[in-house]
Order: sequence, then structure tokens, then C-alpha cells
Amino acid sequence: MTTTLSAALVTAAGPLLQPGSPATSGTVPNRGTTNVPTGGSGQLPHAAWSLGEWIGYSALIVVSVLLTLVALSTLWWMLHAWRSRDALKATRFSETPRPAAHRFTLLVPGRHEQDVMGQTLDMLATQDHPDFEIIAIVGEDDPETDAVVRAAAARHPELIRVVVDDTAPKNKPKAMNLALQYATGDIVGVFDAEDEVYPHLLTLVDSRFQETGADVVQGGVQLMNFKSSWWSLRNVLEYYFWFRSRLHFHAESKFIPLGGNTVFVTRERLEWSNGWDAHCLAEDCELGVRLSADNAKVVVAYSPEAVTREETPPTFASLLKQRTRWNQGFLQVLGKGEWKKLPTRKQRFFARYLLTMPFIQAATGLLIPLSVLMIAFVKVPTSIALISFIPLAPTLMLLAVEIVGLGEFGRLYKEKVRVRDYVKLVLGLIPYQVFLAAAAVRAVVRHVQGQNGWEKTEHTGQHRTPAPEVVGFPSAVTETATESADARELQTTGGTR
Repeated sequence: MTTTLSAALVTAAGPLLQPGSPATSGTVPNRGTTNVPTGGSGQLPHAAWSLGEWIGYSALIVVSVLLTLVALSTLWWMLHAWRSRDALKATRFSETPRPAAHRFTLLVPGRHEQDVMGQTLDMLATQDHPDFEIIAIVGEDDPETDAVVRAAAARHPELIRVVVDDTAPKNKPKAMNLALQYATGDIVGVFDAEDEVYPHLLTLVDSRFQETGADVVQGGVQLMNFKSSWWSLRNVLEYYFWFRSRLHFHAESKFIPLGGNTVFVTRERLEWSNGWDAHCLAEDCELGVRLSADNAKVVVAYSPEAVTREETPPTFASLLKQRTRWNQGFLQVLGKGEWKKLPTRKQRFFARYLLTMPFIQAATGLLIPLSVLMIAFVKVPTSIALISFIPLAPTLMLLAVEIVGLGEFGRLYKEKVRVRDYVKLVLGLIPYQVFLAAAAVRAVVRHVQGQNGWEKTEHTGQHRTPAPEVVGFPSAVTETATESADARELQTTGGTR
């Protein structure tokens, strides 16, 4: 009976009371007719999602979670060296290096580098280490660079030898493998034709080998010309965080892709590996993977004043080719499968993740703005929209870390960072991610088509300005540098100045 009475009251209810309208007899003021759905929620039922909506929303959630994990892992690696004061100090070279105990062979390959290579060889010849040689490698079809290199060898006949590369087609690993046949040092170091090298570096590296029993010592490399263009600013910061922090994490994880220069490997290990892979576009990474799989001990050391200074590619097209070559080399290393020989599952996970990282980063950069556009123009449930915004938080954190890193870079290297540089850093975030995606796609296309030719990066010496004093540690080798250089000059000139 109660149910019947309630239904009758609902049916008898009149329209809502309108302002100024007299109440109709038999109606209840401010009560209206309602169609309450089953369950009494008071809301209209949502239409069931279609199969396409289920797939689209699920994909958006999965992508958002993956992008968040990628951004957080990148952030963790970027900050690895700064997790404590002791950790930061441990990344540096020793402040009191040991006496020299090794002989070094320094390989300097160059192709069409006549504008920069002569000065590089002259600077390398000023190293204060008592026992080293320099082997400059040039092609038989490159008379301009050959002339510059031979002139440098004439200036330093006791230090520099010239090896002519007549292989075809030419690339960097082939040139180094050829020069390795003439090396006499028990440690072999690699430098690029445009490098500015710290004059006490070999002394510090020698000491590091003695202190750690390492098979490989990877020194720091730093791009310097952050004011040249909007992309050079981001390129400089990439190098800063890579060599300052991330490589230390990978060394501790016992899987590390080595850098292309300022890397030193024992002659014994190079003979074991048969040098560098002559067909790989990322021969440095490939060597690091094989050495890691064989449990070689790799030590990374970064002291601000001891970094090797380089320049960013002078044009955007050149940068695209360089990044394409690196990405394609990573694909080659991934496909080669040497990383599968790593002894632990954790190492193999890091290897797979790192070798695919360029393509993950490219996807990250493109999918974040894509998700924002979907939320703005596609009707997405509120809960799904909120989830898709999650990757934005660590991305903004990464940007904040980059801003702080740019300020620290300027402080360490005595470079004035202007407000416009910070603005370029922020505004360049999305365009640079689009660039990374383009380079990754181009690498995949070239790899599928079998285009494995070496696309050379040209150098113009943009980084070669009078080097300011760098904030670092006082090194004991500094005091002996002048004496060592004077002694070498006296030996060369026969005692006259």
C-alpha cells in the first residue's frame, strides 16, 4: 500500500513553481516531476563505450603510464651524481694523482678537418705526461688535411706520427683499426679532430687506471658553444648531464655505452675485442656493450676543468645527420645482440632500454602534446583526461632540472647565462622533441633500406675561444705542468728558446 501511495503522489505532482505564478490547487510548491532511473542516482545513465573507445582510452592510459615511467627514469639518471656530496666527489679525478706508470697511444682520426685538426694536435702535444705518442690518421684522398697533419708532425717529430688510411669506404672505426697496428702504448686513447684537451689529462687518467685497476677509463666531454643557436643550447645540456651524471649510473650498473672520444682502453682489451666494429655507426657504444658483456671494469671520471671541449654541429641539418647516425648505430648494436650475453637480467634490461631510448624519447616528446590536443578537441571522460596529464608533471620537473643545470654549467665554466638563454631553453622543449623524433624516424628508414654510409659531421671551431678558468679542484699536476712543457721544448729545440 505504501508503494501505491508513493506512486500516486509522484504522478499527482505538478510543474515547478514559477516566480509570480499562483500555486495551483493540489500541487506541492517547489516540487517537480522527475524521472528517476533505477538505482536512484539522479543522473542519466552513460552510454556504453564502443570497442573503438575502449581501445583508444586504454591505449591513452598505457601510453601515459609508460611516458611517466620514462620521464621519471630519465630524471633519476640525470640526478644520479648529485644524490649526495660523497657521490658527487667520487665522480672526479683524483686531486693528488700518482706518478706515471703507463705509455699512451692517442688516436686522432680526421677527414676534411684541415680547419681544426692542426691546432688539436698542437694542444695534445703539450700534455705533461712523460710517455705518450700521437697517431694522426688521414685519408689518401684528403690532401688538405694531410698537409695540416704533416705540418703538425714536423713541429712535434718526437710525438706525432701520420698513418694514411686507404680503405674504402672510409669511416672512423676502420681508420682507428688501421692505426692500432702501429700503436706502441699499453693504453690507447681516442680523440676527435676538433678537441680541446686538458693539458694534464693523461696524468689524471694514468692515475685513475692505477687507483681502480680499470680496463677502461671514460673521461668527460663537454660541448661549449651554447649561445650559437637554440638547438645548441639543448645539445650542450644533453652532454652535460650525460657525462656528468648518467654515465656514472651506467658504469655502476655494469652496462655502459662508451663515448666516442676521451675514452681510454687497455691494449690488452682492444686486442681481445679485435679493435672496433668496422661496420657499426656507433662503434663506441658497440665496444662498450661487448666489454660490459665480458665483465670489463669501466670507470667514468668527470672533473669540470679536465673535460674535453667540443662544439655542437654548426647547422641544423648537420645535427640531424649526427643524431641519425647515433640512432642507427644503436639499432645496429641492438640487432647484433651482444647485449644478450650480459650476465644478469637487470643488465640486459638496462641494455635493451638504453639502446631503444632514442626512440622512446622521441615518442615521449610527441605523445605528450598529442595527449593535450586530444583532451582539448576530443571528448574524453574526465578520469581518462586526468590520467593522460600525469606525464606532464615529471616532464616539467625535467625542465626545471635543465634550468638549474644551465645555471650550474654557466657557473662552472664561467659562461654568462642570459635571460634569453633560459627563455630559449623553455621554448625549445617541444621543437627539440620533434627534432629527436625526426632523427629517430630517419634512422629507422635508413636502417631498413640498408643505408649504412657514414654521414660526417663538419666542424668549424665555434668552441675555440680563450678558455676561462673553470671552477674545480686544485690539482697537484698543475704545478709541474710548466716545468714539463719547458723540458719538452728544450729537448725539441736543443736548448734554445
